[in-house]
Amino acid sequence: MNDWSPVAKVYDPLKAGSIDGTDVEPHDRAVWRAMVARYKPNKAVVGDPLLTLFVARLNPQTTEEKLNEVFSNYGDIRRLRLVRDIVTGFSKGYAFVEYKEERSVVRARRDANKLVVDQSELFVDFEQERTLKGWVPRRLGGGQGGKKESGQLRFGGKDRPFRKPINLPVTMNQERGGGGRECERGGEREERYRDGSLSRERDSCGHIWFQHGAHSNCTCICQTQFAKLAYFWLSCFICTPLG
Repeated sequence: MNDWSPVAKVYDPLKAGSIDGTDVEPHDRAVWRAMVARYKPNKAVVGDPLLTLFVARLNPQTTEEKLNEVFSNYGDIRRLRLVRDIVTGFSKGYAFVEYKEERSVVRARRDANKLVVDQSELFVDFEQERTLKGWVPRRLGGGQGGKKESGQLRFGGKDRPFRKPINLPVTMNQERGGGGRECERGGEREERYRDGSLSRERDSCGHIWFQHGAHSNCTCICQTQFAKLAYFWLSCFICTPLG
């Protein structure tokens, strides 16, 4: 935990897909694609990566001239590239700005982030493709940040940093192999009954636990699920013909 950082120092697609960087298995297909991708930075890209900023969430109508006007306020610009679709020529909504001095990069990253340009709030950060080892772009399932609506959130960046992991104590259910429930069966029990080999317990979290006979396999369900289950059992009992 001593070397924990909210921002990734090396890009790992599996960790980037986790809110706290602790996932051990990919939770969606995009993470799988990023893990098997063999992405290499574009060699055609020129300029100093340490003096280059990534500018995203641009209004589709924003032009190179407008960007130059805005970002020249933070220092002398060496080159500016607004990325456009190779077929339509329309803006893809992001650009790269290279400055001549490091202090201009630092200032623009700090002050231009969340700046509103053409009714759009900008996102400004250092270029990652050539500076972050293991980088995989969003089109291959990687990237950083993102919106909830996209279903492809990536953590470990400036926009969505990692949350510090919480070391939870091992519960009785986890020791029995019952999964990572956040509540314990050891809480205050409000009610309990036995009917044959089936026992039921309700813990302080409001969950209902079932244990079959002497077996240690337990199941936790909510009250709504219990009501549906009880209705199903009752229906089966009524519909079963008597011998």
